[in-house]
Amino acid sequence: MSKEKRLTLNAEKRKVIADVFQDHFESGSKYKAQHQEAIQTYNDMRSIAKTKIEQLVRFHQPQEDVDTIRTMINKYGERNGGELHHDNCFYVQNATPRMDTDYNGNPKEVLDDVHIQFKADKDFLTSYYRDELRSKGLDPDYNVRLANDYDKRSPSYYNAESEVNKYLGFSSDNNSSSNQTVKYKNSWENDFKIWVIGSSYCHNRMFQTDSENYEWFKSFEVAKENVVMAHEKLFNHVDEKMQKLKLGLKSYRYFDQAKELADKLGVALNETVLDAHSSMALSIYSPTNLADLLTDEVELTRDEKIAIAKAQMKEQLVTN
Repeated sequence: MSKEKRLTLNAEKRKVIADVFQDHFESGSKYKAQHQEAIQTYNDMRSIAKTKIEQLVRFHQPQEDVDTIRTMINKYGERNGGELHHDNCFYVQNATPRMDTDYNGNPKEVLDDVHIQFKADKDFLTSYYRDELRSKGLDPDYNVRLANDYDKRSPSYYNAESEVNKYLGFSSDNNSSSNQTVKYKNSWENDFKIWVIGSSYCHNRMFQTDSENYEWFKSFEVAKENVVMAHEKLFNHVDEKMQKLKLGLKSYRYFDQAKELADKLGVALNETVLDAHSSMALSIYSPTNLADLLTDEVELTRDEKIAIAKAQMKEQLVTN
């Protein structure tokens, strides 16, 4: 009986194996649950915040006043009849002052405020859609990985940033005629807006409320920050394991060594995951998938592009 040949590892196979381990580490992590809980908490509070902010704005700026100004604008033109702005940005101010001191040490009253925005910045959306970005072969951890050490930015960092920007809608071509899909940046920006009296300068308006409501709006902003913080904690927890794992995988020459490690850790790993990855480029060019690509409705993920490039390189080596 001939001895079964051992499956040899290369850099590509090690990466596939590492991804399997990462999925395992994340799925079983308490930080993964905390990240999902942070997103759900924010979603729940955002729904309430829409009602609260509309009630607060209409208390200070009744709908009949907005209607009057709109009538004046229609009659006398913009600015001559007043100004209205369709806003998603609000400053909520605590009507109860607190005591502080000025530069000379003299006591003074201070009115605290909190900035409420229903649009979302890139860091938040990257954290909010982290799972989706990873499923598309993108790297939502590219910025967290730096740990604020921007001297470590590399070409791979900028590539990852560019891909995430494009997917979320922060790239410069977001409004091009060829890009008909509504991106997350735009959908969040237009998710909630109400008419306010005044210009587009959000900071010119302060909507005062009682201390209880003010504290609620502060907690709403904290809930938004918690999504980003939970993302950072999840990445740091898993990355610590992954750094050790990758060092180990570099020392493994054969698949059965990685399989032995996986079995000890309860990670579901078998050779089929390598077979599936190696056949990815072929599956992309199946008649159905190719037809979708040619309609310009489907865009290749980063992993799919890499798979195609590697398949083409192998084909060139064979033909040469």
